[in-house]
Amino acid sequence: MKKQVKVVAAVIENEQNEILCALRSPVMSIPNMWEFPGGKVEANEDIFSALKREIDEELACKIETSREVFNDNTHEYDTFIINLISIKCKVVEGMPMASEHSKLIWLKRENLASLKWAPADIPAVEQLIQEK
Repeated sequence: MKKQVKVVAAVIENEQNEILCALRSPVMSIPNMWEFPGGKVEANEDIFSALKREIDEELACKIETSREVFNDNTHEYDTFIINLISIKCKVVEGMPMASEHSKLIWLKRENLASLKWAPADIPAVEQLIQEK
């Protein structure tokens, strides 16, 4: 039986209508693929609190989340199953800085498809592209 993980991801948009994209480092699982930053939901933690904590830890900035789920997708990888819950956010304090990721870039919606995304993130990417 594969391990199941519940993960939250931040779809962070800036004033120029660009989306923050994070490149997974070579030492992470699913290396060198793009994703929306975030992380695992801890026991007894709601998805919005988890996302704020993860972004504070990973990107050293504070975010404000929308109160609804943007995309909820379950994807089966070779070794685990991920339930990826994407939530739209905006930065309210600080600037995102890569600590765990290799690189961070801001991209317009129409350019998101040019990156090699982690499979679990693709449904949210497609939904964003269709939104414009």
